Amino acid sequence: MIAECGSLTEAARRLFISQPSLSAAVKELETEFGVELFYRTARGVSLSADGSEFLSYARQIVELSSVLEERWLSRQPPRRLCSVSTQHYAFAVNAFVNMISSLKADEYEFTLRETRTYEIIEDVAAFRSEIGVLYMSAFNEKVLNKLINEKRLVFHPLFKVDPHVFISASHPLASCSEITLEMLEEYPFLAFEQGTFNSFYFSEEILSAEPRKKVIKVSDRATLFNLLIGLNGYTVCSGILNRNLNGDNIIAVRLKSDESMCIGYLVNEQARLSSSAELYISELKKLIEANGFKILSE
Repeated sequence: MIAECGSLTEAARRLFISQPSLSAAVKELETEFGVELFYRTARGVSLSADGSEFLSYARQIVELSSVLEERWLSRQPPRRLCSVSTQHYAFAVNAFVNMISSLKADEYEFTLRETRTYEIIEDVAAFRSEIGVLYMSAFNEKVLNKLINEKRLVFHPLFKVDPHVFISASHPLASCSEITLEMLEEYPFLAFEQGTFNSFYFSEEILSAEPRKKVIKVSDRATLFNLLIGLNGYTVCSGILNRNLNGDNIIAVRLKSDESMCIGYLVNEQARLSSSAELYISELKKLIEANGFKILSE
């Protein structure tokens, strides 16, 4: 809980214990095992390298203990926990819906973060999320791989897709089977803002470095879709939509380009995935195959 919150005070509040009691418990662990689990600063606490490895083993012990209690002591199944951080993909949300729907759990606490690229990497590195979903291309892979390797993460490719554009179903170009960037020149380009790490390498939109006359940056998918409809804007994406979640107002049209997107998921090499996280990955793969894409072998 401390690793998730980045704060002893907040972790103690969620665990319904006092902060001094929690601090003492951490100190006892550090003394017993002869390691420093957390770095403490004025801004909060963060896992040390030893702390990251310790947390990985501790999570496995807790999960296995719950399985034993459920099997041999006839106790209630443990509360299901799982956190996922992802770029703004409708299929990632749809897989999350399918994962929860397929579970037979009386209690659960899940978190789905549609967030910035750098924060996805940070979430998985700090164990705030078990899985991070993002894309790589020939343009950004060198920068992202360097950061991923430094954080001791592993990128598992799922599928490759040609870039598409999302536009309104009533857009003047909606009847085209293929669109070029030149055809889109007069329309607003919509992109997800990336905060402090607002580099082209961290952009969610492939071909983000191309010059454009009109650019609008947004922070959430609902706003982006509203602007697609209201301003005849466009964004560059994977092209996978879910009508149950997104309706029929937005369509995907292939973008003429030599570039391609490799979409996959990040995990922390020090962590063992929970059964819920494994199920989420399975649901991702089912959706990808249902949309006509082949799952890449690693």
